[in-house]
Amino acid sequence: MANGEENDLLTKLLSPPSQINHKSDPKKRRFRRCRSAPLAEFVPGEINGTDDAQTAQGSESFLDQIHPSFKRVAIYLIFYLSIGTICFYFVRDQIKGDKIDGVLDSAYFTIVTMSTVGYGDLVPNGTASKLLSCAFVFSGMVIVCLIVSKGADYLVEKQEILLIKAMHMREKYGTIDVLKEMETNKVRYKCFVSMAFLIVLVLAGTVFLVTIEKLDVVDAFYCVCSTITTLGYGDKSFSTKAGRVFAIFWILTSTICLAQFLCYIAELNTESRQKDLVKNVLTKKMTNVDLEAADVDENGIVGAAEFIIYKLKEMGKINQEEITLLLQEFDNLDVDHSGTLSTCDLMLAQSDQARP
Repeated sequence: MANGEENDLLTKLLSPPSQINHKSDPKKRRFRRCRSAPLAEFVPGEINGTDDAQTAQGSESFLDQIHPSFKRVAIYLIFYLSIGTICFYFVRDQIKGDKIDGVLDSAYFTIVTMSTVGYGDLVPNGTASKLLSCAFVFSGMVIVCLIVSKGADYLVEKQEILLIKAMHMREKYGTIDVLKEMETNKVRYKCFVSMAFLIVLVLAGTVFLVTIEKLDVVDAFYCVCSTITTLGYGDKSFSTKAGRVFAIFWILTSTICLAQFLCYIAELNTESRQKDLVKNVLTKKMTNVDLEAADVDENGIVGAAEFIIYKLKEMGKINQEEITLLLQEFDNLDVDHSGTLSTCDLMLAQSDQARP
């Protein structure tokens, strides 16, 4: 779109009314009551603890009720573990170390390789086993990243509602209140939930190593810490059959949980810096230079929309390229070139797109 057309469109969009009534200006009310798309991830029935669609859900199977992202990651994980167990079982003679059972050792070695723990109690000792280990360690790290970004994040979000309601048990917290609280402190609640999971996993691993592997408390805690941080020194590891069965599930869960927790810590730090930037922008006094910069249509007057766009640009939430793209989209939808959108405009735009 040419600069002249863009300024023309901005003039129509952003020009303020000639007479402003501060008490009953409908344009201001529209800005304050602007609605966005509803949150699709959370169902009110889940937040309230009720089942509004009980009849419909009764006909669905358990697998149909699993979140698609979690289901997809679970399929990838099962496929990886199955292929890894089969491959390492066929080259089990090229793996040396403290062996207990062929299939169990193969599954255990796959998990240790995937999580990059590498205790050293089982190590590849042949060409085929070494090449397979190289392939599975890289593909395993990809699977872990998928789990961290999809499956683990979904599980943590499901627990946020319970955490918020528990923190406000004596208050009347409805569906909208919970959603607002989650949106405001989303990352902080994720940190709390993932940290709680991590503490539970550390305690579970320590207790198991003390009771089953017969390690003392210090050695058990040392083994847990070296495992979940993927150090894997190798002087302490799971050496019994029951221990390796437990390790298959525990190592995968604990290492992913720690990675998720560290991601949330970094996200929380970034969000905190962003909030500080927003606070500085909102508290900064408006100068003539700012007024001139905010005057997009260069008519000497800054309207509400121009002011909002300028502040959003200062906060780093939007840039000029994105504004231009939005204006282009508006221009494409504004079929009658009136400077406003109506139902007729949308119908005409859709009919034009449907033509071959």
